Amino acid sequence: MTRRDILTAIPTSFHADGSLDPDGNRAIFDHVAASGNEGAFVLGTTGEFPAVDDDEFRAVVAQAMEAVAPRMRAVIHVGAPSTFEARRRVRIAKELGAREFAAVTPYYLPASDDAMLAYFSGIAEELDGGELFVYIFPARTGNPVSPELLARLAEIPGVIGLKASELSLDEIAAYRAVVSDDFLIYTGADRDLVAAGEVGAQGVVSGVSSVLPGPFRALARAADSGDAEALARAQADVDDVVRVIGGDMPRMKAALRLLGVPAQFSRMALDEPDERALGEIARVVAAYR
Repeated sequence: MTRRDILTAIPTSFHADGSLDPDGNRAIFDHVAASGNEGAFVLGTTGEFPAVDDDEFRAVVAQAMEAVAPRMRAVIHVGAPSTFEARRRVRIAKELGAREFAAVTPYYLPASDDAMLAYFSGIAEELDGGELFVYIFPARTGNPVSPELLARLAEIPGVIGLKASELSLDEIAAYRAVVSDDFLIYTGADRDLVAAGEVGAQGVVSGVSSVLPGPFRALARAADSGDAEALARAQADVDDVVRVIGGDMPRMKAALRLLGVPAQFSRMALDEPDERALGEIARVVAAYR
């Protein structure tokens, strides 16, 4: 059977004044832990990691390890602009029991292939037997990873896979061509769970599934069943949810509140959904909860 992991990218809840919201975050973690998904992706882009300091990082990871890790995989994102900062976050997460990590490429300043190789090699030195995913998101970091560079990164001890965001299926296929069969490839495109699998990916890291995991679980089942009509229906449902909620953290939190999960606000400069958007969010929550 084709592997179709669904890792939930978890939003981080903040109070209206911007301070961390521990109660809201614990509720989100509990909601995700009950989803039936294969894992959680903590403090990635959906978790607003650039706006979280080290003390807050420790607090959120501690909650994740307590609430999520006993029930599913917990991949902790540790990426930073520098190796120094990323290694520090690996150490913090290790102290709390984390064994799986992801690191976005260095960002803001341009980095050469050799600089990125040194960055990931340095992070890997902190793993102590843990596992690391290379997180590739050139639209946000400004630093693309070529297939040739990925082949070099895949040789670093402890590097077991990648997450690719806003990259095409052709680009994912090009990555698959240069790594071993057991090297894990996850797409960040929520709706492409099946399509990415057809070009060699083993799953998706999905922020929308933090709210409504049901359509994604149904899509995986339909793909496994071989029933073309069921697959088309399930894909249409996922497309509907992704169109409405997408990679939009305030929309995710609005949907969570409708589900009784007391998620609050985002810290980063993001627009809250307007009345029309709230109506659509209410529609998909009612339809797919």
